[in-house]
Amino acid sequence: MATGHESPRARRTGALLLWFGVFGGAIAWAVHLMAAWGTEELTCASGHRTISGTPLVLVLALMAAIPGVVALAALGVSWRAWRQTGDHRDEDGGRPLDRARLLAVVGMSANLLFVAIIAFDAAALAVFPPCRI
Repeated sequence: MATGHESPRARRTGALLLWFGVFGGAIAWAVHLMAAWGTEELTCASGHRTISGTPLVLVLALMAAIPGVVALAALGVSWRAWRQTGDHRDEDGGRPLDRARLLAVVGMSANLLFVAIIAFDAAALAVFPPCRI
């Protein structure tokens, strides 16, 4: 993503954004999985259907919506990186930009998958209410 005319800080920021684009959806899904599962298990095991007066379904919906937004943001970052590295060539024959473009494609593919997984989990919440045995 760097063209050689950028400051070291801009290169570092671009690299961090690119890595967020690659791993953001996976981390968001993992956090969603552990937080939602743990919350549901602990709440249902205690015999409650609310958390501090808030219905468990609403809490779990928020636990799906927030990671979904993060995964969508990572998808957007990957897409933007892919667009920015499109037709540019670097002084080194394009290798750094080619690597960045490949990472952007991997990020877009993975994040589409993780957005779908989080969305299907949220849909399952609508079909199967929590604390049902």
